[in-house]
Amino acid sequence: MEKLKSSINRRWAKAREMNPWIGHWEGVKNLEKILKDCLELGIPEVSVYTLSTENLKRPKRELDELFKIFYHYLNKWEKEKDKDSFLEKYQVKVRCVGDLDKLPKKLVRAMGKIMQQTAKYQKRALNLMIAYGSKFEIKEAMKIIARKMIKTGKIEISEKDIEANLLVKTPIDLLIRTGGVNRISNFMLWQTSYAELYFTKTLWPDFSKKELKKAIEWFGKQKRNFGK
Repeated sequence: MEKLKSSINRRWAKAREMNPWIGHWEGVKNLEKILKDCLELGIPEVSVYTLSTENLKRPKRELDELFKIFYHYLNKWEKEKDKDSFLEKYQVKVRCVGDLDKLPKKLVRAMGKIMQQTAKYQKRALNLMIAYGSKFEIKEAMKIIARKMIKTGKIEISEKDIEANLLVKTPIDLLIRTGGVNRISNFMLWQTSYAELYFTKTLWPDFSKKELKKAIEWFGKQKRNFGK
């Protein structure tokens, strides 16, 4: 499942004559609520598109605010007491995925802490896609495979080889795109090969548990044949 937010959060803020980063704060605040809803509904893995490789070209002020938001929530989750931690309650492993070299070191350290703290959990997973792009992911996977081919002298690539070297190896079942935008935007192209795509006009900060259930109910009615 995917929740794409960035440009949609800006539209939400613009409609209210606010700075773009106010929309991002509201978007991440809502993300925390929806993540808890997903866990309550028993969804085992969620991938969230928080910042794309293309988003890194945005104005410095906006990026600084986004990094501040990410750091705030990662730090908050890392320090939460057991009784308040939804990651602890549902045993969620957090993975921060993307071109992390492009991010501030302080933020990367915060990512490392939350990933280390939750590495023991196996029941559920949360993939935070930060400075992520599917083309980047596939390119990096191919680099790893190429190095192995040079080392072994065996020139052969299978689908399993590619999948084994992706940043996220789990296929997507349901992709949710908010804000009335009908495209994937370089998000997990390999993993969404047979995903069901659900589009809604609702802007991300307004996306609710009711909307989430509606998407899941829609998904349950789809006939999935995986190209057969």
